[in-house]
Amino acid sequence: MTDTTKTLCPYCGVGCGLDVSPPAQPGKAINRDSQGNPIWKVKGDRNHPSSQGMVCVKGATIAESIDKNRLRYPMLRDSLDQPFRRVSWDEALTHIVSRMRSLCATQGADAICMYGSGQMQTEDYYVAQKLLKGCLGTNNFDSNSRLCMSSAVAGYVQSLGADGPPCCYEDLDLTDCAFIIGSNAAECHPIVFNRLQKHHKKNHDVKMIVVDPRRTPTAEVADLHLAIHPGTDIDLLNGIAHLLLRWGYFESEFVSECTANFPAFAEVISHYPPDIVARRCGISVEDLETSARYWGTSKRVLSLWSMGVNQSTEGTAKVRGIINLHLMTGQIGKPGCGPFSLTGQPNAMGGRESGGLCNLLPGYRHVQNAQERAEVEKFWGIPAGRISSNWGRTAWDMIIGLETGDIGLLWIVATNPAVSLPDVKRTQAALLRSPFTVYQDAYYPTETAAYAHVLLPAAQWGEKTGTMTNSERVVTLCQAFRPPVGEAKPDWEIIAEVGRRLGFADKFPFANSAEVYAEYVQLTRDRPCDMTGISHARLAQDPIQWPYPDEGVRGVDLGTRESCKRLYTNLRFATPDGRARFSAYHSRGLAEPPDAEYPFVLTNGRLYGHWHTQTRTGRIEKIKQMHPQPFLEIHPRDAAKLKIQENDLVEVRSRRGKAQFPAKVTKAIAPGTLFVPMHWGALWGDETEANALTHPEHDPDSHQPELKACAVQLIPVALKANVSKLKDNFQQNQSNEIIIRITS
Repeated sequence: MTDTTKTLCPYCGVGCGLDVSPPAQPGKAINRDSQGNPIWKVKGDRNHPSSQGMVCVKGATIAESIDKNRLRYPMLRDSLDQPFRRVSWDEALTHIVSRMRSLCATQGADAICMYGSGQMQTEDYYVAQKLLKGCLGTNNFDSNSRLCMSSAVAGYVQSLGADGPPCCYEDLDLTDCAFIIGSNAAECHPIVFNRLQKHHKKNHDVKMIVVDPRRTPTAEVADLHLAIHPGTDIDLLNGIAHLLLRWGYFESEFVSECTANFPAFAEVISHYPPDIVARRCGISVEDLETSARYWGTSKRVLSLWSMGVNQSTEGTAKVRGIINLHLMTGQIGKPGCGPFSLTGQPNAMGGRESGGLCNLLPGYRHVQNAQERAEVEKFWGIPAGRISSNWGRTAWDMIIGLETGDIGLLWIVATNPAVSLPDVKRTQAALLRSPFTVYQDAYYPTETAAYAHVLLPAAQWGEKTGTMTNSERVVTLCQAFRPPVGEAKPDWEIIAEVGRRLGFADKFPFANSAEVYAEYVQLTRDRPCDMTGISHARLAQDPIQWPYPDEGVRGVDLGTRESCKRLYTNLRFATPDGRARFSAYHSRGLAEPPDAEYPFVLTNGRLYGHWHTQTRTGRIEKIKQMHPQPFLEIHPRDAAKLKIQENDLVEVRSRRGKAQFPAKVTKAIAPGTLFVPMHWGALWGDETEANALTHPEHDPDSHQPELKACAVQLIPVALKANVSKLKDNFQQNQSNEIIIRITS
């Protein structure tokens, strides 16, 4: 191949376009790495509308991992204490299909679960929904978006009537005030943040507010950093709303004509005066008032948030609290403003659109809506009533199902729950109890592979063609530029073949991913995420932002992106009456607050170079050198009390488990709060799993776990060793006394 291939970076949800060139020009020697693998040249695609040629270190080094530690052939074993043996695809799939048929006959289809990933392309997601929810009649498909964006989904749906960020990246260049809460965008979404920072530097009147218990690189450049106590986000949001209303920064006509439930909201925020909010949040009244004044005096406020908001037992309420501020000031549906969630994974948006959570169906439909179930059943040509009216199992419900014996088969695709799920020791114990686990991934080994009975090699980035949707609703065609390694196959092909072997061949007639996509987009017709005007052939020319219906549906000009940039520009929302909904929530705080025994709040997050569990980035030398080991951030005041110095090894204990990290003593973390990175699983460190400490308590609406906060205690390892030595000496002295008494 000699031509440059256009694709998408497979990391965060910014959706950076990439140009990939072959390892050498014709007639020249091929550049190879130390293992002899061809080195592909990767650079940003300057023509991609979202990233404009920019790319971070993860995207720039992606090609270095493409051949390392790959799973190349199907593998099988009868029990977890046996080694894997290489088998053919036919033997592996026959084994899976036989087990699925047996379970359907004995326990029913609800004994089967699939846990997917934002790494899956939209075509992969769609085929999985059709197999499980349509053909088998179980809604037990969930994805790691449950840990990532499900609170944002619930918040958008409840407040605005439908999922989907209403903003676009151009708003980063137009805003007067950026309100960043629960996001270290400088490290986790660097391309978006760099664009915002350029706008901020160029325009001195533009304000940036960052809400975070840590003084992150994002907070370093802010005009105002609010280092609130963990769990007080709703107090802050209600406190800002209280001041906006008191000071008259309030669009009464918009609220009257375009919203509902404002009186209940106004009553709640009356209980959040500045002195109470400042005390609860641990900030000054002056800073609280400054944040409200920045918001109120700005004509275009853009709010940005990510996991620090979503991963909470109050995640949905926090998202709705952010949207409340936009509604009361009329800051939505216009350039430069609006509530803008930053998606954590490359295709979490595509998964949401195609029904990739246990409560969703394709086209932003819900399993509990009878009319929407009937629409999908008719389209798929399956019997009425086949799709269940109940939520399927969430990611954590699958763990509970393994514990109770209600799950007979767990199929995991492109994710690593043995590291990423909360209370990970409990998770691992449940995975050990699984009667039959299928693990479909591109890499081996991973931590989750140790719990699998069948390993299926999946084609990864650069080896399969399909679509992904980014944070601003731009759909990009990710084109393959090389064949899969070994016998690896695209995820959708594997899932479709299982469907055919189960007797549903007529439901999976697809010859390629373009045919899968062509069928899928028909289910988006007249839905908020209408993509009927999009096809692989059209995307081969340019990425496209939805809504993008086909010609003649809504009169959308297919030659321009202008009509699709922002949602709700007519100030009519996707609710039955067209009005957005104010929410009225009081703050409940953390599910597990600190106490005398566990006096610290532990939070966690990403580092610039790594992404999730190092399945890919841990195999790239430049990133390994950038982040050689995990660490524990602790404030100097807390470190002094415990006699902890820089680089001292510290044991962190919660009510569920323990881990060890070298201390990083820094004023960048608030007193009483600790931070550890989330990337290190058992393959990459000894007792360095952040999720050995976290708990599974979750938001009642989104079912998203509160991964961002748990109560812990600290024990310096040197002190622990001394205590252990004293204990051993005491026990030895006791034994000597007994011996003396006996001999006397």
